[in-house]
Amino acid sequence: MNAITQLLDHVSETRYEDLPAAAVAAAKVFILDSIGVGISGSRHPCNSMVKQVAMAWGGAPDARVLGTGERLPVPSAVMLNAYQIHNQEFDCVHDRAVVHTLASILPALLAEAERRGGASGKELILALVLGVDVAAFIGMAQGAPMRFFRPAMCGALGATAALSKLAGFDRTMLHNALGVMYSHLSGTMQAHIEGTPTVALQVGLNARAAVTAFDLARAGFIGPKDILEGPYGYFVLFDGQADWSRVSADLGQDYQIARMSHKPFPTGRACHGGIDGVLTLLAEQRFEAVDVVRVRILVPPLVVRLVGRPAIQGMNVGYAKLCMGYSIAAALLTGQVGIEDFDPEQLNDPTRLALAQRVEVLDNGIGDENALGPQTVEVELQDGRTLRIEVPAMLGHPQRPLVRSRQVAKFDACLRSAPVPIEQDQRDALLAALDDLENLSDVRRIVDLATSPA
Repeated sequence: MNAITQLLDHVSETRYEDLPAAAVAAAKVFILDSIGVGISGSRHPCNSMVKQVAMAWGGAPDARVLGTGERLPVPSAVMLNAYQIHNQEFDCVHDRAVVHTLASILPALLAEAERRGGASGKELILALVLGVDVAAFIGMAQGAPMRFFRPAMCGALGATAALSKLAGFDRTMLHNALGVMYSHLSGTMQAHIEGTPTVALQVGLNARAAVTAFDLARAGFIGPKDILEGPYGYFVLFDGQADWSRVSADLGQDYQIARMSHKPFPTGRACHGGIDGVLTLLAEQRFEAVDVVRVRILVPPLVVRLVGRPAIQGMNVGYAKLCMGYSIAAALLTGQVGIEDFDPEQLNDPTRLALAQRVEVLDNGIGDENALGPQTVEVELQDGRTLRIEVPAMLGHPQRPLVRSRQVAKFDACLRSAPVPIEQDQRDALLAALDDLENLSDVRRIVDLATSPA
């Protein structure tokens, strides 16, 4: 069977009862994480512009925006919520696939649940788990360096599959929906290279397109079929050098929701190994930022391309979040990297900029064009010492997962950072509902608790 046939069978035939307990548990963990970062994302400086445009389009206000609670048409709400989840580079990611799966999938499912009058927690979990599989397996099959923005594209294909599962589409309708979504795909690495907020907007636009594809397929529209391995399919046109055979045996056996990684820091995931290594050295060796002569981060080639950019005067928040040097400077100066480290006052701090410019990001010679690790950190000090640490697996990876206390601490930090506060009682109820998601009769309750009562 070819790739699309296997994915169609997997999505169509899998039931909630087929999911292993680890997949259900992971779905709850990463839905919690995504709700938190989505609420926090309402603080992004470009958020008001995206919202203003979306609200001007009009339509039936069937779904709500995380945090602030405005009602918008489903496509617009999905676009804005996907944008909010990804716009601070704080959302979970599948490291091997290099795909931010939940940023597209969760907003689409929550909005459709609102539009249709509800969905159970089990329905949400099943659809989300299968959507993550579609997004991650397509991403994992790629072998060449990214040219197009894979998180947005694979995420949208996953969102389309998830919506189709939630709606109970038969196999033919699911196939048509994915074909229409494939015809919608857009987004390149140019925005990432330049560090513009369009990076997150590409996620939002593709998530909105997933709703469009889903609605068209529900109306009976016919899409192309051989969308992955066809002569003009995804594997040929977008990334190239794909090899479905190296991942296909795991489909239905290894649910990728359990392979997702937390982001403990609000930066590009490619920065995390360097941050992790520096913070570990700080704790073990007890030096200070003023003692540092130079920092070298040895990384795979993908990391150099993604976050090896120089720290420059006047860089915007998107650029800074994708700049290893700036993230390392923040870690050295404060002992952490948090949401507020990318506010204007910190971005314009000359001390941070000078320190960031003493960070070098160097290719470690690993041949895998899609690897984010291992990473090696070397810190040269004024006293002549050079401290070195290897980071084979980044913090938040399934091999080094965030413990529950850190998951909740991140969630709380996100809520505190939001411009519209979520009160303590509401926070407690939201956390409890997400922890017991499989027993929730209507997931609209999640949206109730994730928006301001005003």
